[in-house]
Amino acid sequence: MKIEFAPLNVPLRRRLQTAAVLQWVFSFLALAQVCLAAFVLLALSDWWILALLYAGWLWLDWDTPVSGGRRSRWVRNWTVWDYFRDYFPITLVKSVDLDPKKNYIFGFHPHGVLVAGGFGNFCTEATDFSRLFPGLTPHLLMLPFWFRVPVFRDYIMCGGLVSSSKSSLSYLLSRPKGGNVAVIAVGGAPEALDARPGALTLQVRNRKGFIKLALKHGAQLVPVFSFGENELFDQMENPTGSSLRTLQNRLQGVMGVSMPLFHARGVFQYSFGLMPYRKPIHTIVGKPIPVVQTPSPSSEDIESLHQLYLQNLTHLFEQHKHAYGLREDQHLTFI
Repeated sequence: MKIEFAPLNVPLRRRLQTAAVLQWVFSFLALAQVCLAAFVLLALSDWWILALLYAGWLWLDWDTPVSGGRRSRWVRNWTVWDYFRDYFPITLVKSVDLDPKKNYIFGFHPHGVLVAGGFGNFCTEATDFSRLFPGLTPHLLMLPFWFRVPVFRDYIMCGGLVSSSKSSLSYLLSRPKGGNVAVIAVGGAPEALDARPGALTLQVRNRKGFIKLALKHGAQLVPVFSFGENELFDQMENPTGSSLRTLQNRLQGVMGVSMPLFHARGVFQYSFGLMPYRKPIHTIVGKPIPVVQTPSPSSEDIESLHQLYLQNLTHLFEQHKHAYGLREDQHLTFI
């Protein structure tokens, strides 16, 4: 395989962008393991008292990820996130103003491999979420497992990440003063296994739990489509029924997280590695779907709203696809 190396005279700005994304990839793939190992080593060292004190704090703080989290405006405004944004680059596009007195569920599509657009737009202020949607506070939902890892949990909560458990989502949507946005990557871990350039298949047809909670709490539904999300990584071929896909599905069922075998470019060369390609991401926030609060929604209520959501998501995609380089014959597929 011929390796294409990066030129030596790359501007410092682009080097900083690469460094920003490198630390993000490391945080996503390895920081939790590093934090867990560090905590165990600390507990076994002469400084074990610090580990004991943190364990006490962890016990007292256990429910924070399901109670709105603990964000840090300082962390969300770090300069590193500006370089992260510019690497791709990432842009956030607003369709209409949203009433800050209401609560919302943003259905984020597609999941992609590492949810880069979801993180950049809703866990940082690099794309000016607070300026575009004044009075609203975004919370990106993440698997509960990650909030059990010492130190790592505190770091990810700083960006606005919270648990994806039912109780966590209900907490956000039940706030009487409104202003909360729960961002859900609806396709979840299984959809990541199909994330590759050109993919437009969304695992949403049987995802109705967020619809039911929207009805129970009267939260408005907002479809969000992130053009370019699936263009960031290639992935080993794993068609349905293959040995690799069967193994991935089994691991996902046991661990709760998917294991896509992805690759793209490296830090100093463009031929292989775990760094994403420099492809633009345009995240379009659609128009809200009004939802009448129904404390005990019927199956018909859920199905009706789900179909309306899919129609609005399809319209959002069709309305904007030409502006972001897609052909007329390219359409979403729901499974």
